[in-house]
Amino acid sequence: MADKRDYYEVLGVSKDASAEEIKKAYRQLGKKYHPDVNPGDKEAEEKFKEVGEAYAVLSDPDKRRQYDQYGHAAFENGGAGGMDFSSMDFSSMFGDLFGGLGGIFGDLFGGGGSRSGGPQRGANTRVRVRITFDEAMKGVEKEIEVTLKEQCETCNGTGAKPGSKVETCTQCGGKGQVAYTRQSLFGMTQSIQACPQCRGTGKIIKEKCSACLGNGYISRKKKLSVSIPAGIDSGQCIRLAGKGEPGANGGGYGDMLVEVDVSDHPTFQREGMNIYSNAYMSFAQAALGGDVRIPTIDGDVIYEVKPGTQTDTRIRLRGKGVPSVRDKSYRGDHYVNLVVQVPTKLNSEQKELLKKFDESYSGKKTEEGTEKKKKGFFSK
Repeated sequence: MADKRDYYEVLGVSKDASAEEIKKAYRQLGKKYHPDVNPGDKEAEEKFKEVGEAYAVLSDPDKRRQYDQYGHAAFENGGAGGMDFSSMDFSSMFGDLFGGLGGIFGDLFGGGGSRSGGPQRGANTRVRVRITFDEAMKGVEKEIEVTLKEQCETCNGTGAKPGSKVETCTQCGGKGQVAYTRQSLFGMTQSIQACPQCRGTGKIIKEKCSACLGNGYISRKKKLSVSIPAGIDSGQCIRLAGKGEPGANGGGYGDMLVEVDVSDHPTFQREGMNIYSNAYMSFAQAALGGDVRIPTIDGDVIYEVKPGTQTDTRIRLRGKGVPSVRDKSYRGDHYVNLVVQVPTKLNSEQKELLKKFDESYSGKKTEEGTEKKKKGFFSK
């Protein structure tokens, strides 16, 4: 991922750019590098894909947050944020931004939709799984139930009734696409679209398979095991290769993206790679110093506080934070806010002892009625 340019740099916007600014930049660059405007220009085609990839991330609030936090590593294959840019149809996405292929841009440049006829990879699917905070910190194997499409065993995926013939589409000649010529401001232009008769398959099925109703695939519920790495955060995804939608015309299956939703913890709060929490100590511990038990994601640790420790003192437990998804040797830190607990219910003996302590600390002699030499401890 080191050779990839920064997505903000690709679109020419600042890191605090608004959604509208990002969309505007994408439109301008999309027009400039669109393949229909630059036929045969490989460099322009690569730039168009680069612009589309940057927009696909920065236009999505969740993906943009992941990118701002982890950079390109958030979307590496197999990574927590897994996105398959290789299968994205940026040309179609650009057309949708301008109101579809029937819009002005399509008329001027002869369309821009995805081509049909050849093998097409299946679409990615997305499911969500909820895990606890502790599971996110340690990593966990989760079993999920999903509905998957599989090749029909009755017709072997042809969609035709066993024994019947699959005919070649007469309108497109089996190509799955047809050419349309239009008159525009710049003269006659030609666009390629999916054949309406065979819907881009190039084949006509007259007798459909009764098991799959001509689809070639049957949906079945299955249980899958998902390995969730330690340190994953809400909104990040696990990729299950080949578990998405089936492809067309012999194309492969898409992938399944399992989006993780992490529950809140009653004690810990996560911010990036760091964890924050409170730890409580008695008045005597704060005054005299001593050991305080502090809960962490690895279990309780004993921390020795200094005599005279004040409430809201923050301490840092190095390497006790969130483990890195990408680098198992690295962990964040755990920041603890020490809070002195003041007694709220005292019996008469305890009150008397505290009064004597305060008088002793302030230097006031009650028996002789002398003036205080300094303010008492509790008056502070």
